[in-house]
Formats: sequence, structure tokens, C-alpha cells
Amino acid sequence: LIVILVIVIAAVVVGMKFLGGSGSAINPTKTPVRYTVLVEGVEPEVYENIQKYIPGQLMASGEMLDGHVVAVEAVEGRTHTATVDTADGTLEIPVNSGKLDLIFTIECNVVNSITTEIGTQEVRVGKTHTVKTDKFELINGIILDCDWGEDATAAMNADGAE
Repeated sequence: LIVILVIVIAAVVVGMKFLGGSGSAINPTKTPVRYTVLVEGVEPEVYENIQKYIPGQLMASGEMLDGHVVAVEAVEGRTHTATVDTADGTLEIPVNSGKLDLIFTIECNVVNSITTEIGTQEVRVGKTHTVKTDKFELINGIILDCDWGEDATAAMNADGAE
């Protein structure tokens, strides 16, 4: 009986390997996700060049992913203040570096809606995120908002209708 049991288990393992079955996939369907990423302090020339490559397919570790950067919007970078001590007191001078803050809209499909990973990055509001395609890469972005499942599909369809 033990020999027969070992043969049956081996046959199941070999069959799953060759037929592409996976015992680890609880939910093999994909969940649509739509999120925005803010990248601060980008040179205007970089923004101008990125626009040529939108929409662009996401990439990680040399592989193309099931997701796209569908839009990018530039907003003027925040103005910082420089403090100067003078004989009359302290003077604060507004300083604008001329750089832009970019907001990327990304749409993707994830296999696991709990971890929400696209490539090696988890998608969660407040996490740092690298926006990378085969044409450009910007690091140290932060995820501003995220819609999963039906909410993401509704947002995608609303943008397509405009």
C-alpha cells in the first residue's frame, strides 16, 4: 500500500508540473488596480521627455509587467523658504527650484488582491514606489491613492468615457 501511495503522489506531482497546475494559487483571477504616484522635484526637461512615452508598460527586473502608466500630470513644485538672519531680525525668502512634481496614473492587474504586488512592489497608499517602464524610471515616488477591483474598473471606464 505504501508503494502504491508513493507512486500516486509522484504521479500527481509530475502531472501538476507538466500540466501547469499550481497548488499555491488560491485565486487565479486577476484584480484590476488603479493608483496614482507623486514624484517630487523632477527637472522640466525630464517631464517633457517622459510625455513621449505615455502610455508605457511597466517593467521590473528586465520583465514587462501587466500594467501601464496611462497618464502623467505636472504640477509646479512646492516653494520652500530660506531663512536669513539680519540686523532687524529674521527674514524668510520664498525659493522655488524650478522643478516639477509629477503625478502618474497607473493601471495594472494583480494576481493577489491582498498583497497587491506589481512586479516586486506592493501597491498601498503611502508606500514609496518606483515608476519604471522600458523608457524611463523615477524613484522615491509615493502612492497617493489606490482603487481595487470594481472601484478601479469604474475609474478606468470613467476616464475612457471622457
